[in-house]
Amino acid sequence: MMLTALGLMSGTSLDGVDVALIETDGKQVKAFGPTGYRPYSPAERNLLRQALSEAVHLSQRDARPGILAEAERVVTRAHAEAVATFVAQNRMRPEDIDIVGFHGQTVLHRPEKRLTVQIGDGPALAKAIHIPVVHDFRAADVEAGGQGAPFVPVYHRALANSLEREGPIVVVNIGGVSNITYIDGNDTLIACDTGPGNALLDDFMYRTMNQAFDAEGKFAALGKADEAWIARALELPFFAAPPPKSLDRNDFAALKLGDMPPADGAATLTAFTAAAIARVIPLLPRRPRSWVVCGGGARNLTMLRMLRERVGSAYVEAAETLGWASDAIEAQAFGFLAARGLRGLPLSYPATTGVPMPMTGGVIARP
Repeated sequence: MMLTALGLMSGTSLDGVDVALIETDGKQVKAFGPTGYRPYSPAERNLLRQALSEAVHLSQRDARPGILAEAERVVTRAHAEAVATFVAQNRMRPEDIDIVGFHGQTVLHRPEKRLTVQIGDGPALAKAIHIPVVHDFRAADVEAGGQGAPFVPVYHRALANSLEREGPIVVVNIGGVSNITYIDGNDTLIACDTGPGNALLDDFMYRTMNQAFDAEGKFAALGKADEAWIARALELPFFAAPPPKSLDRNDFAALKLGDMPPADGAATLTAFTAAAIARVIPLLPRRPRSWVVCGGGARNLTMLRMLRERVGSAYVEAAETLGWASDAIEAQAFGFLAARGLRGLPLSYPATTGVPMPMTGGVIARP
């Protein structure tokens, strides 16, 4: 039975809430519906940055000390507003939607401590929007010893299988952190975080240029990447570790660029993201034939160019060229995962998160 599932995603880039509707049975996608977006205001974004700073002291995933309680209320309200606007704009009613997948906002990810924290009140959201909500997707995986990320690979596989092209195919999501899904037929599904996505670059642009991000990579295109700095950064143990592996948004925040012009700094951080993605190639069973790039980084033309330069003869294309809604893929994925969670189907696997066995997950909250 097909479900009308609405997915919600607020990524580590802290830009806002993505909304996407799909029709799915949790195994395949029958149809793509409309998408929406509710940006965070500057004040909301500043609050979330403070929440990220405070969250480093958490030792329990349900604790909300200090500003984290306020941040959770803001995140929940923003998602409720995003759903209300989406429903109104598309002339729908809440009863037209069977299930909502609510990821929440990650403020801390420490799988080695069996701790991952996504703020956002699932029961409160369900009551506000009058639709059942599946939330808290990652906790069961982490509690079982998995990395709890990346969580989109099962959806990437559903999309890639519809292409009917020869593998291996890698789907790259460049959000705050970058992650890849390696797909080679139905039997081989491998995933991991590869390193920084847009987070280091966005933070750099905010600090130095008072801009939220480098639009289309135009600023980085003016600079020259410091390849020696990138080579040193890639010597960190994370990059040599085999999949599965995952990161917190701030795991590379301690890396300092040193004294260089801002454009060179942007170029260096952009190239670092591309180099970190390409660094995963020797860790995969076979060299990928094609790379499909989604997430915010797919709009960064300089980042795409730098990735093409580093993956050899493989074909690199933005997801939009395939008719995929690049900005909405993660939101669609959490609608897909909500449907899988309802059906008791696995959300994560040993080769995607390192969990001991295929794991279902998510908690349902009813209005």
